[in-house]
Amino acid sequence: MIPQTNAHLSSIQNGMDKTIDAKKSIAVPLVTIINWSLFLGNAIFLVFNYPNIPEWNWAGIFRINGFTILIWTTVTIFSSIVCSYASNYLTGFKYHARFMWLCLGFTLAVMLLVMANHVFLLIFSWWIMGVFMSQLIGIDKAWGEAREASKFTLRYFITGTFFLAIGLLILAFFSGQFTVSGLSTAVSGLPLYILIPSALSIIAAAVVQSAMYPFHRWLLSAMTAPTPASALMHAGFVNGAGILLTLFAGLLFASNTFSILFVIGGFTAIIAQFTKLLQVNVKQKLGCSTIAQMGFMIMQCGLGFFNAAVVHLILHGFYKAYLFLSSGEEIAQTKPERPKPLRIRPLQGVVVLLFGGLGAYLFASWTGKGLLLNSGLLLTIIVAITVGQATYNIVKEQSLSIMQKIVVPPLLFMVGIGIYALIYNGVTVLMAGMAKVSEPLPLTSTQIIFGAIFLIGFFIMKLGVYKKFPWVYVKLMNLSQPNKKSVLMYKSKSI
Repeated sequence: MIPQTNAHLSSIQNGMDKTIDAKKSIAVPLVTIINWSLFLGNAIFLVFNYPNIPEWNWAGIFRINGFTILIWTTVTIFSSIVCSYASNYLTGFKYHARFMWLCLGFTLAVMLLVMANHVFLLIFSWWIMGVFMSQLIGIDKAWGEAREASKFTLRYFITGTFFLAIGLLILAFFSGQFTVSGLSTAVSGLPLYILIPSALSIIAAAVVQSAMYPFHRWLLSAMTAPTPASALMHAGFVNGAGILLTLFAGLLFASNTFSILFVIGGFTAIIAQFTKLLQVNVKQKLGCSTIAQMGFMIMQCGLGFFNAAVVHLILHGFYKAYLFLSSGEEIAQTKPERPKPLRIRPLQGVVVLLFGGLGAYLFASWTGKGLLLNSGLLLTIIVAITVGQATYNIVKEQSLSIMQKIVVPPLLFMVGIGIYALIYNGVTVLMAGMAKVSEPLPLTSTQIIFGAIFLIGFFIMKLGVYKKFPWVYVKLMNLSQPNKKSVLMYKSKSI
């Protein structure tokens, strides 16, 4: 009787395993199809209705406009690419189907966020977005470090939700408006002792979400996530700060809290660029790079260019998703090399200055930023430095001829700036119905002083001056360490 019983139990177990495998085999392509269908639907609607996207409002709960469709199209293509990649990359992974469903849940949470008009729905969508992401970070329940990383990051996400709830509820109860659209018009009539705490709370929520210093450790501790989850996190989740600040641009204008954003973003961008140079792990390098890019996005919000911040989050999303999904190939092809010191010959310096100036002029002309003496001038200077740096990388390349070094730089930056200007102007049209999303600010002493500090920090980094001060190295290395429980605590027990 015992052998028969064991055989019967084994048969039942095999049947259950086959049922589970069948569910997994259905879930993976199903989620991928749903994501691509959402993207194609949004993209087709956007193309056929551009630039006159209709606006819908439903009972003060949902609102759909050009900005909504833009973000929907962006997040669904990121999710579709990640799910298609994960379909093969995670084959054989125990939690493959769960990963796919969590990706879809995260995508729907972002879509809910940008269509939410009621403050309680906005708070809920911000919270559930963090829950989905923390689950993706700790997807492997058998891995102790992954569980700790999930719990650690979730605490940050809950903290961000708490700040957002405080900021929105203060505004809602004092104004009597419980919709985002209602608050946008009501903020102009509220006193500063209401506006400033509300704005600071919403800024805090954005700062936590985008991993600004000192809230950066959650992103550096999230490397236990599978590579596709990291791609989705860096391409979509951290960019939520730009969406949130854009929705409440009117509040930031009314409270005059732009300098706070500018300083936080600039400080984070500088420090993250320094810490990136010290990393030896590819994913940690990409993590520091994302923090720096989010700092630059927050800086753009602090200069009054919310439309530029949205363009930045879209372009950064594509770029960072590609880097994460190709990180394995990057590791295979990378060889340890001693970094070469920055040395510019007089003729190279002239070429760099010339092309940097031309790039800045084209940027200012094609986007309309930097043509006047306002906050757009700082962005134009940063573009000039970026073009100059790219030009230097080309002119120092020994494999290129003199003619190639003369032709390639202007061709590259004209194409690059032209594509950026096209996207920038298109996004600006889609956001035309939103209040104060593209209003350059008058230059202030804070912007000028901290802009100078930002530029000095950039050149110190490029020239490698920091290497002469060991205490700086130690400080930066300590700043860029993840939570210890996410890398060490369960190593001997992990699978």
